[in-house]
Amino acid sequence: MNVRHSTTSIGEKRTDLNLARQWSNIDWKEVRKTVNRLQTRIAKATREEKWNLVKRLQYLLTHSYSAKLLAVRIVTQNRGARTPGIDGEHWKIHSDKMRAALRLTSKQYRAQPLNRIYIPKPGKDTKRPLSIPTMYDRAMQALYALALQPVAETCADKRSFGFRLSRCAQDAAQYAFICLYRPTSSPWILEGDIRGCFDNISHEWLKANIPMETSVLKQFLKAGFVFEQKLYPTDKGTPQGGSLQY
Repeated sequence: MNVRHSTTSIGEKRTDLNLARQWSNIDWKEVRKTVNRLQTRIAKATREEKWNLVKRLQYLLTHSYSAKLLAVRIVTQNRGARTPGIDGEHWKIHSDKMRAALRLTSKQYRAQPLNRIYIPKPGKDTKRPLSIPTMYDRAMQALYALALQPVAETCADKRSFGFRLSRCAQDAAQYAFICLYRPTSSPWILEGDIRGCFDNISHEWLKANIPMETSVLKQFLKAGFVFEQKLYPTDKGTPQGGSLQY
């Protein structure tokens, strides 16, 4: 009787164990310290309007091992990690997360189409479109968000609160109270909304004004989406549902 032993499966299991051990032994405090150090330098260069330096520091951050580890951790800890992209892939176990961090790169990067779903808008008959990237694309978005955050937070209006780091609705309510509680304060409050804001943002404007690698940004914008097994192009607007909001 001939017996065959599979060395491939044993090798794969050993590799998975090594990767899982690497992920388990990561010093996350040190990882965050390394990323924060680069982000602080980016913020300082932004304040001084040294844009070439900003670009170089962003490159260092998006290509750093620590930032890649943190990007994978961000997307796997997010509640949306349970919702797969078009490839159906999840990064649930430690070896998958470590493997993802090691292969995360912008070199020859090609974003996959997003998985389009529609969710109800509270109190309205219309539905809001959500476009779900693959886990790999989410990690790439999280990685570049780490490099964009210090620029956005440094340049943003101090009176804005939406989609801001460490700011929430309660902060906006507190600021509104400060502006309105005096007897001499304005008696008027104006509410406005931009119809289809995310759906109609110009790609050309974004490529000209967002300080990040244009080739990667183009992949995020032009990935297209799949709905009911049909591929649709994305010629304008930005996806709602990914890790990066432009």
